[in-house]
Amino acid sequence: MIETTGLADPGPVAQTFFVDDDLRDKLILDGIVTVVDAKHVWERLKDSREAQEQIAFADVILLNKTDLVSPADLDRLEVRIKDMNATATVIRCKNADVAMDHLLNLGAFDLDRILEHEPEFLEGHHHHHEEHEHHHEEHDHHHDETITSVGMRIQGDLDEAKLNEWIRELLMTQGPDLFRIKGILCIKNEACRFVFQGVHMQLDGRLDRPWRPDEKRQNTLVFIGRNLNRTQLEEGFRACLS
Repeated sequence: MIETTGLADPGPVAQTFFVDDDLRDKLILDGIVTVVDAKHVWERLKDSREAQEQIAFADVILLNKTDLVSPADLDRLEVRIKDMNATATVIRCKNADVAMDHLLNLGAFDLDRILEHEPEFLEGHHHHHEEHEHHHEEHDHHHDETITSVGMRIQGDLDEAKLNEWIRELLMTQGPDLFRIKGILCIKNEACRFVFQGVHMQLDGRLDRPWRPDEKRQNTLVFIGRNLNRTQLEEGFRACLS
């Protein structure tokens, strides 16, 4: 378990596990846990890029100090967090008192588990709540700076060369704005699922278990970042089909 300082960008720490071959052979990045101060976070979201990015990077978010905030405000905050990072598990707590099994052995690589909770998110029905739009317009002139999640699911086999080229292009043009990428992909002529995740410009992918006979061979991809254009991402992804 590695604890960063309060306002650290978790990106570089996470990237170390992808870049260093020795570490990569011996360790796996199990997940990123972020503690959110439910009482004060609204102010931080307005003025701190780090606070936004920590939420964007998280696999688990501990919504702490719930005793100091009304249930309605907690609900509103949770909706806001889910807009930014639809795949994170949000756990409400007081005094950061949480059972260890919520923090260890997360298997954040295991997209299946995450996406079971968010099926509609992948069908593109994920829209911002109106009140949040207004909330931003008042305080935030860089509206497109908002961090959001885009999830996509398409049927069919992918052409590996096209996929590599598209991802490379994305990282070159939008790398700094892409905080996390997670995917389970179906590569042409490959019996096993290909799972990968990325942190900023670093990607880590591997062949996973074989596709089961009763399972649809389909591709699931999730982006979390700034200035994400769903239409553009979907078109790019579809163009990778073999």
